[in-house]
Amino acid sequence: MTSNLDIVRRAAVSDFLAKAHLARLATCNPNTLQPHVVPVWYEWDGEFIWISSFRSTRKVREIEQNPLVSLAIDIPSEDNQAPGVLFEGTAELITDPALGIERGTRIYTRYLGPQGVLAPEPQSWLHDPEHLIIRLDPQRVYVWGIS
Repeated sequence: MTSNLDIVRRAAVSDFLAKAHLARLATCNPNTLQPHVVPVWYEWDGEFIWISSFRSTRKVREIEQNPLVSLAIDIPSEDNQAPGVLFEGTAELITDPALGIERGTRIYTRYLGPQGVLAPEPQSWLHDPEHLIIRLDPQRVYVWGIS
């Protein structure tokens, strides 16, 4: 994680990110400058954010032209604090099929569980020739409502 968080807060942020929250990935069309924001499932490994995707999506086409992205993860809370994390950084498209299956399986297991990931639909996603992984290398991290 980038150095703008102290050690205590890093642990709290890592605990927050270990939960299977829905994230929103923002890319930008380099020609029109129109932002594009989509919900995504992710995995945080303490250094990078990993996102499963497909070559034909708008987000991937935009990352190919402009790798600067943002990722927001926040949740409603009973005390109306809406804790969250915003990452800004550079995205890299990982096209290695073996790594795509490995990382994709980990991401889908987070959200679908160990049995759900074995269902035909996530399995077909993992083995689709268009499947790839987006690796977000955060340069800046903003945190609110997490201590």
